[in-house]
Amino acid sequence: MSDSPAELVAANDTGTPLEQVAAGVTTALILLVAFGLLALDVSWFWIVFPVGFGGILPAVMGLLRYYQQSDDTDDAADSDDPVAALKDRYARGEIDDAEFERRLEELLGTASDVTVDEARSTVTEHEAPRE
Repeated sequence: MSDSPAELVAANDTGTPLEQVAAGVTTALILLVAFGLLALDVSWFWIVFPVGFGGILPAVMGLLRYYQQSDDTDDAADSDDPVAALKDRYARGEIDDAEFERRLEELLGTASDVTVDEARSTVTEHEAPRE
């Protein structure tokens, strides 16, 4: 359990591109305001740093993650096709080949006009290369 700080940062550095852009823009604005106040010779310019990085940046990231989480729940509720949901999980790497085939066979046994080969070919066409 004694992960080094570098390992923790690497493990947690999985933000979406939108999160990365929002963090970058917020950081740039905080620095712009702080150094702008410094250039204007305002003696309390340093207050922008703790307020910005301790309050504004976490608030922006929290609101963004809340928005993304609520958006993901809406997408999951809209998906009524179990085969499509299974394909998505397989494409994201949440389940392996054997689990995908087993679950697809169960779904096809109940009711569906998609064969295992057709489902696998559509998944591999849209699947991003894994590293």
